[in-house]
Amino acid sequence: MSPATIASALWRQLPFFVWLVALWMLLWGQFTVLAAVTGIIVAIFVTRVFRLPPVELSGRVNLWWGLVFFVEFLAALIRGSLTVTWQILAPGHPGTAIMAVPLVTDDDLIMTHVAVTASLIPGSLIVDVDRDRRILYLHVLGVRDEAQLEHQRRSVQQWEERIVRAVGSRDQVAAIRDAAAEGKSA
Repeated sequence: MSPATIASALWRQLPFFVWLVALWMLLWGQFTVLAAVTGIIVAIFVTRVFRLPPVELSGRVNLWWGLVFFVEFLAALIRGSLTVTWQILAPGHPGTAIMAVPLVTDDDLIMTHVAVTASLIPGSLIVDVDRDRRILYLHVLGVRDEAQLEHQRRSVQQWEERIVRAVGSRDQVAAIRDAAAEGKSA
């Protein structure tokens, strides 16, 4: 490998490396020079001993769509919490389902973001992921008929759209637009 190739690979991994150091400091609850230095040592150890596949970032961040995602996520957290609380207190069974949600993008990082987002909102939980077919399987509360199931499915696909618009590549944004134009998903 040439020095330019090595430098390029290290530069692409810099966000992951910085995240590991920040995670180390958060785990210890200390933002000191010692915590940063030990975090760097641990991050070097982790990245050299455990050969993880490189995380390919799009290199694109849309602050507007990031803000839209954040605000809508907070609203979904509040709405989900209130909905689950009502379902628990209301008489009768709230209705549950396991559903498959096909995604448009095949990027592992985007799929992970969508799965984590869907799981953090009260009332839904990821139970399985079919990476090859780009399908998330969720257990959801409050589903009594096909219309509610489709509403939940569309909700997860909208999270994919928001995440792609915030941090996805231009090709992923185009794929989301194409899928929306075709009326399939996104």
